[in-house]
Amino acid sequence: MTDTHVRPIRLLHHDTAERPFIVIWEVTRACQLVCTHCRADAIRTRNPFELSTDQGRKLLDDLAAFGTPRPLVVLTGGDPFERPDLPELVAHGTGLGLSMALSPSVTPRLTREVLVELHDAGAKAISLSLDGASAATHDAFRGVDGVFDDTMIAAKMVREVGYRLQINTTVTRDTVHELPGILKTVLELGTTLWSVFFLVPTGRGKLLNALTADEEEEVLHWLHDVSDLVAIKATEAAHYRRIAIQRADVDDSTDLDTAFPVGPLRASLREATDEVLTGEEPRRRRPRAPLDVNSGRGFAFVDHVGLVYPSGFLPVSVGSVHEQPFSEIYREAQLLQELRTPDLFGGRCGHCEFRAVCGGSRSHAYAVTGDPLAEDPSCAYQPSSDSVLAVQ
Repeated sequence: MTDTHVRPIRLLHHDTAERPFIVIWEVTRACQLVCTHCRADAIRTRNPFELSTDQGRKLLDDLAAFGTPRPLVVLTGGDPFERPDLPELVAHGTGLGLSMALSPSVTPRLTREVLVELHDAGAKAISLSLDGASAATHDAFRGVDGVFDDTMIAAKMVREVGYRLQINTTVTRDTVHELPGILKTVLELGTTLWSVFFLVPTGRGKLLNALTADEEEEVLHWLHDVSDLVAIKATEAAHYRRIAIQRADVDDSTDLDTAFPVGPLRASLREATDEVLTGEEPRRRRPRAPLDVNSGRGFAFVDHVGLVYPSGFLPVSVGSVHEQPFSEIYREAQLLQELRTPDLFGGRCGHCEFRAVCGGSRSHAYAVTGDPLAEDPSCAYQPSSDSVLAVQ
């Protein structure tokens, strides 16, 4: 049995109905890339109705007013580096005691000078996207030639300036076999966290091929296999937590591959992983347990004009910071309260014994059915007849 002192998932120590763990603020939708999977239909120029500097400060004031532990704040886009007041916003949030992170696009705006300025203002972490193991794949995904090579340069600068580096990877049926190669690069770059995004068919992403539920299950098991190499976050795949619990519950006398038979996709990923890491001796670490956070339950998204959503991939607005403080919206919005009540979920999710710590991807449910409370079609798990939840 897995060490009983190590939980297979991490539980928050505060009530997610009262305060979020993380808030993503889309400070602008302007971006010079044309990524094929973009949820935002990014535009070339800034929207004149974006939250102003003063309105942004007010939003950050409200986030800080939640008190300790204050939410983590990620400034994203579009490309947040399109905003000239970004250092001012970062400094303001830092001064309030907020942990500020950035998710820029790799464009000519991402320079060492700007990275230093934002680091001096208090930004602690930066996430960059890497969606292919080669320039051909990544550049096609991003819609701009040369961006793969620029991303390698940017990642090294990010580390040199002193940031924690997160790599974000969107996985589709067309790119899934490149994951081992991407993993190799992730390790070479000294990445702190690898966030693997499972495609939600929204925005431009509707034109891409998402994994089937069975394929996603195989990829999640593979990610767990390699989670002793780098901390991993499975974005829009809440059932990664269910898999972590199931694997931790396997008796030491039982082989994991016996408990969870390996399909052709996972076998292929394992073989490719062995190939790309041949001769390497990567540092092994205790896997970082996935965190129990979900859309509206510890997580919220504010768009460039101040509308609040459960997630950037779940385009159902629950209010506007122009009309109501974010803190009130987060605590009182009906949909957010429903998303924090897993017994309200439909289909398999509502009967699943893991519903309180998984809850499924609400974004996938909405994208496919139009109902954010429906069962998650990207999960292959069939709940047991006994729906009592047991978390180690």
